[in-house]
Amino acid sequence: MKYLLILVVLAVLCSALAFDVSDEQKFKNFMKIYNKHYATPAEYAKKFAIFKKNLKIYAQQDANSEFASYGPGKFADLSQEEFAEKYLMKNISRPLFRPGENKVWAAPENVAPLPTSYDWRTKDAVTPVYNQGECGSCWAFSATEAIESQWFLAGKVNPIASLSMEQIVQCDPYDYGCDGGWPYNAYKYVISVSKGLDSYSSYPYTSGDGVTGQCKFNSGSIAATISSWQWVTQDESESAMQQFTYTTGPPSVCVDASTWSGYQGGVIMASTCGDQIDHCVQIVGWDVISGTNAWLVRNSWGTDWGPYGGYLYVQMGVDACGIASTVTSPVV
Repeated sequence: MKYLLILVVLAVLCSALAFDVSDEQKFKNFMKIYNKHYATPAEYAKKFAIFKKNLKIYAQQDANSEFASYGPGKFADLSQEEFAEKYLMKNISRPLFRPGENKVWAAPENVAPLPTSYDWRTKDAVTPVYNQGECGSCWAFSATEAIESQWFLAGKVNPIASLSMEQIVQCDPYDYGCDGGWPYNAYKYVISVSKGLDSYSSYPYTSGDGVTGQCKFNSGSIAATISSWQWVTQDESESAMQQFTYTTGPPSVCVDASTWSGYQGGVIMASTCGDQIDHCVQIVGWDVISGTNAWLVRNSWGTDWGPYGGYLYVQMGVDACGIASTVTSPVV
């Protein structure tokens, strides 16, 4: 009996050690893939503990999701609180549609049936995926990306050119720089305060370290202007969003991205994310993935986030992640 007990204890210990070794190997693989280095053994231990906790979170997300997969990506050594602090917007109340504030896009009559898939990247109407870094400046990226697309589609430039989201981050008086903001406020700034947006080359992005910095706008470097902006929909109509995207261009949208850190592919469903808006992105089209209609969404966490070079898919038709709540576009 004594020897049997010893064998049972040894088996349990070996099992535990094997589990730890397996997790640590995953952690080392993660470090290699994302070129992670930790200054001290204590920091390594802290990050490894966070990584193991995230593995459990990703496994639970994976088990609860039929159409998307989750696992350790570039944010796997950040706690969920650290991820939100560094990459999502803070203390931003969900905006309300104000009928008198601006116009709502009117869908053209007699629109032909929409295709089952569409992608503005094939029309060269989308700039490369950006990386906002450790700054909640997604709102400025989303607005800038929408302006870039509309400026190109209006025939003002060819090929499409990158504009300065840093100008909006640092100079927009209506928003909060790295702490968050709203794309429609960014449009207001570009229209009424600066009268235009500098080129990216003249005013590059430097707030990736989380520090907003001081405004350095140069009116002599303006590369694009807009005349107004519009709500794409006021009633969370994804049908209107789809028609706008097809006929007019890629709009800006804001979402709840609190569960996106470990996204590894597939379609994010409404059942696996909330609707507390904390992030803004750009819709560039849609597709059918594993039989599910999905928005094709451009993120701003770099091309090394997720399996699609910085893009992701979000379920269509049910306001998944609040994607239909704040849909806007500039007007050139």
